[in-house]
Amino acid sequence: MKKLLGASALALVFIAATANAETINILVEGGGEMLQKAVAEKFTAETGIKVNFTTVPYQGVFDKFSAEIASGSSAFDVVTIDVVWNAKFASHVEDLSALFTDAVRADLPPSLLADAKVGDKLIGMPAWANAEIVFYRKDLFDKAEEKEAFQAKYGYPLAPPKTWQQWRDIAKFFTRDTDGDGKTDFWGTDTIGTFSEEWMAHVLQAGSPGVILDKDGQVIIDNEAHKKALEFYIAPHCIDHSVPENVNEIGWGEAQNLFYQGKTAMMKFWAHAYKMTPPDSKVSGKVGVVPMLAGEAGIAAVPGPWYNVVPSTSEHKDAAKKFISFAIANNALGIEAPLGLAATNSAYRSYSGKAGYEHFPPLLETLSAPATQGRPINEKYQEIVDEAVLPAVQQALTCKADIGEVLTEAKETIEDILN
Repeated sequence: MKKLLGASALALVFIAATANAETINILVEGGGEMLQKAVAEKFTAETGIKVNFTTVPYQGVFDKFSAEIASGSSAFDVVTIDVVWNAKFASHVEDLSALFTDAVRADLPPSLLADAKVGDKLIGMPAWANAEIVFYRKDLFDKAEEKEAFQAKYGYPLAPPKTWQQWRDIAKFFTRDTDGDGKTDFWGTDTIGTFSEEWMAHVLQAGSPGVILDKDGQVIIDNEAHKKALEFYIAPHCIDHSVPENVNEIGWGEAQNLFYQGKTAMMKFWAHAYKMTPPDSKVSGKVGVVPMLAGEAGIAAVPGPWYNVVPSTSEHKDAAKKFISFAIANNALGIEAPLGLAATNSAYRSYSGKAGYEHFPPLLETLSAPATQGRPINEKYQEIVDEAVLPAVQQALTCKADIGEVLTEAKETIEDILN
């Protein structure tokens, strides 16, 4: 009977402890829950702190967090935000500088660490990161007759492109009429006209100290590097005719579909797409990957990291910070999720040599490249892109505008927005 009472008492204590266990609530976009679910389960198992996710569409994260800030209270203890919102939310979240130990700092690509800092505080911890790399058709690049024809035409071996010139040469080479009807039906690559990030990557490759703005917030969109990069970006469409003509109708999804449908030989695309290549696509098993292109300043990309932040109105700040610290220490757990992304060097390196993860070395090389850096940390960034940057790219893609004038006009528009 005493043993029974003892067991019952212990059970009651356990039940009471469970009932009173601390819970943290995380607001995140759908794909982000999958990337953090495994770490959340391990965190709960080891700490007893429960983790609840509220998932919303991409824009919903911004809208919901903004609404809670306006109300002065928050139901969330952690919010996972896109880097483009860091400046917007910086004054409404906790300083997480104490979580950035020497070990954590050493394990992050420099661009991710830089993007975490707004003013004099580190406002968020990277949860995962992505960047564009080069995808190419291995089956085409490995064909003996293609190699021979390319060498004869361009005077150097056919291989995955590393430079701007190689990219243009290879794109021109593979653009062709495959069915003999007199119309081009296969292209070397694509040009995206509905987003500007790809052009920004080339701006960094050309040696600009930043994209659009410099570190002091001065508008530099009309500097020489921006001009060279825009000339390169439009050349496949305006000069080489090595991309589909409807460039201003092509976004990320369209570019991806062209490649998967076997319509293009190469694409610059976010690295996660390698793992998500449809098994029934025409290129399944035929995709190779290498780092992003290099210009005068070397390899560079504009990364796409997401950050875990703690709202200043959270009622469980200590538990939230424990979760964020735990998540970065166990960052590799997210790699098995469908998107298969992480933030730390060690997480990506832990999958080195594993089949199906051939994209990790070029992704990590691109993320860690000295010239790689993020978008301007400015609250008006999206307005700047919508009102000045993307219109400039699209105007240049008409192939009729003077690039210098286009960028000068964009600079004036941006200065008006900032002032």
